Amino acid sequence: MNPFAAEHGPNAAVPSDLTRIAVEISAPVARITLRHAPLNVIDIQMMRELAKSLNALEDQAEVSLVIIRGEGKAFSGGVDVAAHTPDQVELMLTKFHAVILALVRTRKVTIAAVHGHCLGGGAELAMVCDVAYTTESAQWGFPEIKLGCYPPVACTALAMLAGQKKAAELVLTGKTISGKEAAAMGLATRAVADDQLANVVKETTAELGKLSRSALAHTKRALYAWDATHFDKGLARAERIYLEELKNTADAREGIQAFMEKRQPRWSGR
Repeated sequence: MNPFAAEHGPNAAVPSDLTRIAVEISAPVARITLRHAPLNVIDIQMMRELAKSLNALEDQAEVSLVIIRGEGKAFSGGVDVAAHTPDQVELMLTKFHAVILALVRTRKVTIAAVHGHCLGGGAELAMVCDVAYTTESAQWGFPEIKLGCYPPVACTALAMLAGQKKAAELVLTGKTISGKEAAAMGLATRAVADDQLANVVKETTAELGKLSRSALAHTKRALYAWDATHFDKGLARAERIYLEELKNTADAREGIQAFMEKRQPRWSGR
């Protein structure tokens, strides 16, 4: 069940060319809803729409807060596995990391509202937001290792949030944790009962909405001044290793192929 399902009426503000997301502006708040049933998988089309919308919102002076949430039963099941194939992987990483960088660099305060599945690229999307509220029952994880891959954004930034040992455990095992566990380790800001997610987000946006848009923007820039340079360099290196080394291994190809064929992968260690 989506905790936001009954909160808002029809979205009259959605541009006609958006098919994977919906955007609603009610200053000072902009709401971006992922809309790709059943699990809001992030395909290349959604990446394009997210980047386009985030860049457009940057020019909306009256908007100081951006909420990202998922429609239906999940926040996001992650990046489309089909986009990891050799003919698409470079385009996929370029487009997805453009979305991540847009979120990291935006002057707006970003809030992720997480319920249901929040996996892989979906978890990366949520973790780079300034604030992330999650339901206690939400399922967080980075399962890419089970496909013979790794999550570049999590490899770059997760240790800053959860600590090196916890980050390594999550990325290397691909284990899934609850929203309650995600909040306890710093991956999310707070975990709440499923029926309280919408209320908590509403309360926070009400508090932030009373503050100076200019002060919020400058404070956010100062808050991340130290990490920003490290993140840019770290993500570039993680992406380079992914494209130039990992994707040339037999196991990376086998992991994706096995998933597409709905069978267990046969690892060769090469």
